[in-house]
Amino acid sequence: MKHKELTCIGCPLGCRLDVLLDDTGAVTMVTGNTCPNGEKYARKEVTSPTRIVTSSVRVYGSKMGERMVPLKTAADIPKSKVMDVIRDLAGVSVPCPVEIGDVILHDVAGTGVDVIATKHVE
Repeated sequence: MKHKELTCIGCPLGCRLDVLLDDTGAVTMVTGNTCPNGEKYARKEVTSPTRIVTSSVRVYGSKMGERMVPLKTAADIPKSKVMDVIRDLAGVSVPCPVEIGDVILHDVAGTGVDVIATKHVE
């Protein structure tokens, strides 16, 4: 049996979770959670962790003098692909105007997830 400790991010309580895994890596028990979100989070985090990636890219032609636009992946991606996403964004620049929700990069790092703008920039 393998034992992992996590801090839950499923709700604002931040419960300390204890996760037991069998020899195959399957979750056998989760304790310490005070709501159902904790068990769901723990099972996903130890078997198939994912992340939302946030970053920024350069913009050009801004009337506001902005140089960068913040962005994020439209959905969570496998944790193992985070650095691939960052590499795909290196050197990307976009013309103004940029609207919140505009797709900056389609299917980033082959994940099937788009990268979208999170700020309006004129």
